[in-house]
Amino acid sequence: MKQGNTYCIPLEQRSQRIYDIDKLTKGISELPLPMAEPVLVLISGLPGVGKSFVRRRLADRLPSVVLESDSLRKILFSQPDYSKTESERLFKAIHLLAERYLKAGFCIIVDATNLTEYRRQYFYNIAKRAQVQLIIVSVKAPPSLVKERLAARVKNQDDKSEADWEVYKKMKPLVEKITRKHFVVDTSTEITSVIDKIMSEIDCM
Repeated sequence: MKQGNTYCIPLEQRSQRIYDIDKLTKGISELPLPMAEPVLVLISGLPGVGKSFVRRRLADRLPSVVLESDSLRKILFSQPDYSKTESERLFKAIHLLAERYLKAGFCIIVDATNLTEYRRQYFYNIAKRAQVQLIIVSVKAPPSLVKERLAARVKNQDDKSEADWEVYKKMKPLVEKITRKHFVVDTSTEITSVIDKIMSEIDCM
């Protein structure tokens, strides 16, 4: 519905979003100290390439709120089905959370596949509206190594992701080139130097 120049969200949908935001907020354990110039770090990559490894290395050096889609999905849905409808609902909540925290002065690290420009554009827009620096990190690894990691993941009860090799193969054709300036991290090699470069790029550090 449109009223004047404002699009109105139906009451039922609005109530659901409030519920989702509240539930996800309660699942975020601790908040870092806010900063005068927060930054949004957007991580992109296929399952098994090492996104969470890179995210942890960055979070060790950048006090931030981590929005990891796999763990947030399991907070929002006790038995996730990974359907399109479920993912749309999850990411609407993540987008709202990211913008809210950025405007409150918190640095954000988004850990999700973010394979297409369409998906990444939401975060580009959020950074623009919040007037914060955007750092984009593309994570990759050789398919042979990814296959080994995903096989090991199946046996790891603590791993938040349920993606396996079949999911990787299904998602690989969806990968689109990142059209903006970004960093590439290959987790089959030592990543300290590129982490250093990313941190040196962040204005608030």
